[in-house]
Amino acid sequence: MDIVGIVVLVLVLAFVTLGVVATVKTVRTAKRGVARASAQARRAVEDAQLKARRFTTMGPAGEVAQLRIDLRTAIDSTFRVIDRNDPSLSEAAGLLDRLNDHARTLDRELAVLEREPDRARLAALLPDLDTRAHRITQSADSLRWAAQDRAQQFAADDLAVLRQQIDIESAALRHWEPAPRTPPAEAKQAPPPSPPKPKLGPIRPGS
Repeated sequence: MDIVGIVVLVLVLAFVTLGVVATVKTVRTAKRGVARASAQARRAVEDAQLKARRFTTMGPAGEVAQLRIDLRTAIDSTFRVIDRNDPSLSEAAGLLDRLNDHARTLDRELAVLEREPDRARLAALLPDLDTRAHRITQSADSLRWAAQDRAQQFAADDLAVLRQQIDIESAALRHWEPAPRTPPAEAKQAPPPSPPKPKLGPIRPGS
């Protein structure tokens, strides 16, 4: 009985441990989902506010808002094109991550300067900020366009190969020959009639 009790206790502890682990994983997954949804909602609100400030704020502050919009648009568009599940794009994905770090750093700087009360200082800093922003957006555009061209070329090549295979199969399906017909048996010709035998007259005596 003691052995049976120990085995039962071990099994109960194992099931409890598995249940706790599963619960912890579920909670962590739910937290990540909530955090992701919260980040997306916050980003959507920020983007809407940026667009509103772009059209309601004049001068350098409005230009700063436009730079932030351009940065976010270029980076987000490129992230949607670069497929991280494609091994051939792993290098491009790594470069995009590094570029995104620069974009986020610049976006934070722009967010601070956007509320700078000294418009003269903001106007003086704007050319350098504009140069950095354009370098980032141009790099993102270059990656995105290259990935798009690559995908289109691969699709065109695959379609060309598929079309060739379909043409070959279509030709094979249409390549039929009529079944050979058995020629009708030739009628047997009757043998030519034998020549008539000469009739012999009656034999007369003395002839």
